[in-house]
Amino acid sequence: MGVALAIGWAFIGTGNYPDFRMAPAAALAEDTSIIAAYSRDQQRADEFAAKHGALAAYTSVEALLADSRVDVVFIASPNHLHASHAQSAAKAGKHIFVEKPMATTVNDCVEMIKACYANGVKLGVGFQLRFHPGHLEASRLVRGGDLGEVALVHGLLGSGVRGEVKREPRTGLREWWESPDLVGNSGSMIGSGVHCVDDLEFILGQTVVEVATITDGQTADTPLENLVSLSLRFSGGAIGMMCCGNRMPDAMNDVVVYGSNGRILLKDASRPSLGGSLEVTSDNVNITVSYPPDPLALAKWQIEGFNKAIALDEEPRASGVDGLRSVQITAAMIESAKTRRTVSVDPIVL
Repeated sequence: MGVALAIGWAFIGTGNYPDFRMAPAAALAEDTSIIAAYSRDQQRADEFAAKHGALAAYTSVEALLADSRVDVVFIASPNHLHASHAQSAAKAGKHIFVEKPMATTVNDCVEMIKACYANGVKLGVGFQLRFHPGHLEASRLVRGGDLGEVALVHGLLGSGVRGEVKREPRTGLREWWESPDLVGNSGSMIGSGVHCVDDLEFILGQTVVEVATITDGQTADTPLENLVSLSLRFSGGAIGMMCCGNRMPDAMNDVVVYGSNGRILLKDASRPSLGGSLEVTSDNVNITVSYPPDPLALAKWQIEGFNKAIALDEEPRASGVDGLRSVQITAAMIESAKTRRTVSVDPIVL
């Protein structure tokens, strides 16, 4: 039996998430090697490469993409650069794993998907909750009919600091998060809410078709929301609610699914790290499972899952189409908040 060759990963962007989650997870992942890092600043690129054992450090995306040892690029650059970096990577024949949001516009997402199809490369999006064992089991039970007909789902993903009325603006290298055009015209929804809505779609096996929104933003004075509440209609008939934001100190980050035969509660299991618990109370399944905290497990499983998709020539668990739909839902959220109307989310034929 031959020995599997390690898949070479490169990092476009060396910020907090690549530095503290994805690169350390890549070092632990099976059949994975860290090849290169890109930053506009050579010192930052060198420091990231040295810290994580990368073989090269670049200040040119083109030079990184020309490195024949690179098989996959993880794109964690500012949101507005995801599309151009992905287009370049696809043309260079590199597989692409992009941090959410996939892009800042629906059209950019469509063009990214088309570029990957045209160049025969995989496109995955960083929705880590699809790899949480509790969420996987919840999805299996719901899709298998153990809850009967699902009527309502509810997701909450919140954070905050006691006594703080409004989050302090980001500064320095993260200042772009305060610019509507660069971030994608959304604050909390793009920052965290997209994880929760994608998770609800994954658990149900249904897609969002209608959105009604109230936020504390999307105005001339406050273009980027800090708090958002969504009412959702799903393709299979379920109704949903999602709340997210950074004005909720002591938030309990839970997902609840109510069906005709029982209930599933994912308690405090909506974070980017493993933890929390799964409680199922139904006619034929009654279980409680706790998951020990692990800050790198979900990132490691994402990397290994994407490597598997490459090896088996299959779609990643969170694909470019899933990323596109997330951006569509965000666009519908923004439109609904501005117009105070319900907005449809229609399928896009690629």
